[in-house]
Amino acid sequence: MSTEKPTRPQHGLQKSPRAGKPSAPKSSSGAAKSSAVKHSARDAALDVLIRVEENQAYSNLLLNQILQKHALERSDAGLATELVYGTIGRRNTIDFFLERFVSKGLAKLEPWVRCLLRLSFYQLHYLDRIPDHAVVSEAVNIAKRRGHQGISGMVNGVLRAIIRSKAELTLPAALGDVKRIALGHSHPEWLVRRWIRQLGAELTEQICAANNEPPHVSIRANARRRSRPELLEQLQGSGLSAEASELAPAGILVQGAGNMALTPGFQHGDYSIQDESSMLVAEALDPRPGMTVLDCCAAPGGKTAHIAEKMDDAGKIWACDLHEHKQKLIADQAERLGLSSIQTLVMDAAKLDEHFAAESFDRILLDAPCSGLGVIRRKPDLKWAKQEAEIDAISELQYGILSRVHRLLKPGGVLVYSTCTIEHAENAGMVERFLADHSEFELDPLPADRFASIDPAAAAAGMVQILPQQFHSDGFFIARLRKRA
Repeated sequence: MSTEKPTRPQHGLQKSPRAGKPSAPKSSSGAAKSSAVKHSARDAALDVLIRVEENQAYSNLLLNQILQKHALERSDAGLATELVYGTIGRRNTIDFFLERFVSKGLAKLEPWVRCLLRLSFYQLHYLDRIPDHAVVSEAVNIAKRRGHQGISGMVNGVLRAIIRSKAELTLPAALGDVKRIALGHSHPEWLVRRWIRQLGAELTEQICAANNEPPHVSIRANARRRSRPELLEQLQGSGLSAEASELAPAGILVQGAGNMALTPGFQHGDYSIQDESSMLVAEALDPRPGMTVLDCCAAPGGKTAHIAEKMDDAGKIWACDLHEHKQKLIADQAERLGLSSIQTLVMDAAKLDEHFAAESFDRILLDAPCSGLGVIRRKPDLKWAKQEAEIDAISELQYGILSRVHRLLKPGGVLVYSTCTIEHAENAGMVERFLADHSEFELDPLPADRFASIDPAAAAAGMVQILPQQFHSDGFFIARLRKRA
């Protein structure tokens, strides 16, 4: 929450106010109460970074809100998006270098000043299309508007010193694997150490590098409205750069199209926006028309809708979620796509066996709550917010849900367990643990034609782990389990 201060401490240092000539009221974010200056891409990015820093807010949600509030031009919105995700994604590397130039240390700066320096360093060090003088000029102007002459002078001095020292901005040569990867690719040391133990240093470095790349925009054709070839032809005919996904049978990759959710095709239900890896979940479930299906943790409803599309909207799908406000997200998806087979239910997934009769579903999807470490490229703040202890806790939650919902599956039926993480304990380790305790279940081969591009041997064995660098898609785990008849 913002607090009013009569003066702004010199150089943005966190000191108690002292007597002097009062300045215009500012908030703790450094934003002047009355400012007629139009918001720039950097202003918008800084607003997001400050609130993420101070309130641990979700950057993706905040960014959408701020872009809508200030109605930035498309090019400015694109720059703001790149600055937010790039600055957050590279945070610990940026801080490592900035510490050389801030004599009092970054920790003593007010959050908004620290964020402004990070934002500016990202542009100077990682972007080559913005002239150095433009970065400095904009940062100094922002500092003047949000602070005072002392702060703007400090910002100017730090950034000019960085420009003079660009050739010296290299990491120490003698770092071990953990520190080298953590600093070189901006990930927490605990996470790098954990992944090296599980996957080795080479694979860990590839994953961390991929996590800093911008995500692709992919859409899923609604086969009930348009086939993928038809939709692809339409998109290309309208001048968009679009190509068929090699990973997902219903997927299309689109470049430079802006926000695809604002297009008539999306509004009319011709397609949904979904990552390629995520599209494979419904392919693994392989539902058929007329089946009764349970989606245990369904919000926001993308996989639910895909299941309904594959069933040609014939049958019954129960889409459940713990949070009541998310029920509308699922219902809105169904309405937009013209699907009537989806019924929503607000309920804790761990209690679904108390609501439904045993052995009443042909198919069950448990897209389990997880650590989300496969989607860092989309949510870069996630890697800084997570703690290692949370992974153990989430694993127990997953097992608790799985140990109850399996009772609802008919003999001969299929249960798909999926996550958007790359953590062994939440993925293959979870499935192995479940099978050891439930002999009535076995791994079932994933549909070979739809998983041939990933790992045919793993698909035949019944579970696949997709890593972020393999297909430039989200990290995902999918296992197909069959209940013995």
